[in-house]
Amino acid sequence: MRIAFIGQQDFGKAVLEAFLKRGDTVAGVFCAPEKEGAKPDVLKTAALEQGLQVFQFPSLKSAEAEAAMRGLDADVGVMAYVLQFAPQDFVTIPKHGTIQYHPSLLPRYRGPSSINWPIAKGDTRTGLTIFRPTDGLDEGPVILQKTCDIGPDDTLGDVYFKSLFPMGVAAMLEAADLVVAGRHMEIDQDEDAASYEGWFRAREAAISWAAHANQIYDLIRAANPAPGAWTTVNGAKLQIFDARLHPVRALGGVKGKVGEVIAVGDESIRVTAQGGQIEIFKVKPEGGKKVSAAEFAQGGGLSVGTILGG
Repeated sequence: MRIAFIGQQDFGKAVLEAFLKRGDTVAGVFCAPEKEGAKPDVLKTAALEQGLQVFQFPSLKSAEAEAAMRGLDADVGVMAYVLQFAPQDFVTIPKHGTIQYHPSLLPRYRGPSSINWPIAKGDTRTGLTIFRPTDGLDEGPVILQKTCDIGPDDTLGDVYFKSLFPMGVAAMLEAADLVVAGRHMEIDQDEDAASYEGWFRAREAAISWAAHANQIYDLIRAANPAPGAWTTVNGAKLQIFDARLHPVRALGGVKGKVGEVIAVGDESIRVTAQGGQIEIFKVKPEGGKKVSAAEFAQGGGLSVGTILGG
């Protein structure tokens, strides 16, 4: 098949390479312009190395972008991680329209941080959707969905790189084949079951030690490796990465106050929360590098009795 490719970053690069590897023709690649001083996007670099035609329009709503798409004479458009808005005048040009990847089970978790939020909310299942892009964000008809489990200790990195990334690459090829062959179905999303969540950034990743230990642990997992859950130590920001939850089963197991460091070991520290303790293995102090929590403590960053977030 002849493909018009729209994408960015590592996922876009992986999908592009998968189509090329099996012998499809990529007529052209659209990717967002780099910000001033930034390195070229890895998708752009990969496309140029393959001798492909690359377009970088500030807006896909422009007449120039529409003309470029028409000139490709593509069978199908493939959108693999796209942050630019793509209007209907653009995505409907290929003979069989365009398909788009989204890393959640639509209509749940529409929006830009759809991998973080299910983990932060303690969900045990998520997945991906291949759908038709419309002018509404992540609101188009569903073509294909794949599911995966979220393990009790899975982080954002685990869910994405072990499941949603490789599953997504394969699903894009499968969906393109179905659409070009005319063997696909398009199912309208159920608006009553829909949800939209915005960006999961530093503000959303702030730890409230008054929250239940389960919620804190889910937040840490959802923000690992980015944007990094965080608290403060003596007014300075401290990001928390690798951690483990230890539920408290009885009153006798409660030690210290909420947010208090109750133990410093050879590899980790423990902090009290409602309903349990958070064992922390990896931290990043403000202006510093990632280190083991024990190393940070032993270097004078904190000690038993320190109250985090105070």
